[in-house]
Amino acid sequence: MMERKRTDCPALPPGWKKEEVIRKSGLSAGKSDVYYYSPSGKKFRSKPQLSRYLGNTVDLACFDFRTGKMMPGKLQKNKQRFRHDPLSMAKGGKPDLNTALPIRQTASIFKQPVTKVTSHPGNKVKTDLQRAIEQPKQLFWEKRLKGLRSSDVTEQVLRTMDLPKGLQSVGPDASDDTLLSAIASALHMSSAPITGQTSVAAEKNPAIWLNTSQPLCKAFTVTDEHIREQEMKVYQARRSLEEALMADGLARAAENTRELLEGKKA
Repeated sequence: MMERKRTDCPALPPGWKKEEVIRKSGLSAGKSDVYYYSPSGKKFRSKPQLSRYLGNTVDLACFDFRTGKMMPGKLQKNKQRFRHDPLSMAKGGKPDLNTALPIRQTASIFKQPVTKVTSHPGNKVKTDLQRAIEQPKQLFWEKRLKGLRSSDVTEQVLRTMDLPKGLQSVGPDASDDTLLSAIASALHMSSAPITGQTSVAAEKNPAIWLNTSQPLCKAFTVTDEHIREQEMKVYQARRSLEEALMADGLARAAENTRELLEGKKA
C-alpha cells in the first residue's frame, strides 16, 4: 500500500508536477520515492533524466531532486570541495594541509585506522610492517558495551540472541548481553582464534590473570554438532530473506504495472 502526494514544483517551469510516493507496508515501509511529471505527462525518475530532457533551458546545478527546491548552499559546498581537490592544484587551488591519518571507509561498525606508507627508503613503517600496531586495552573494557541495544526503523528494540549453554561469563558484573557484544567485537577486530579464557586462575582472580586478547568467557569448544546447527539457522534465515525480497519485488512490479495502466488511461 502506498500514499501519493502530487504538488506543483515552483523551481521548474510552469506545469511541472512533483510526486512523492510513500510506502506503507513491506520491507521498505516508511521510505519514499520522488518523481517529476512534465506538462505533457512524461515521468522522470532521476535528476540526470531531468537534466537531459530540459537541456540548457533550466540550470539544475543547485536543484535538489528530493525536495524539489533550488539550494545555492549545495553548489557552494561543491565549489569548496573542488577547491581543495588535489587534482585542482594545477589550476591554482590551495593544498590540503590536513595530516590526519585516514579512516578505512568500509561497512565496519568500528573505526579501523590506516597505516600511512611512503616510498622513502628510510621509512621505518614500510620496512617493518609486521610490528604490533594494537594499542594496550583497558582491563574489562567490555563493560562499556553493557546496555547497548539495536533497534529497527520503527525504533523498536530488537531481541538479543540466545547464547549457547557452553558460553559462560568470567569477571565481575558479567551478563549475557555484555558477553555477546564482547564476542562479536573480538570476532570483528581480531584475526586470532577466539578460545575464551584458557587459564583456570582467571576465574579466581581475573584482574591479574585475565587474557585481554580474549573475550570475558570461559574456555569453550566448538563441536561438529554446533556447526551443523548454525548452518541450519543460516539456511533458514537466507530462505526467509529470499522470500521477503521476492515478495517486495513482486509488489514493486505490480506497482509499476499499475502506474503504466494509469498513464495510458490518462
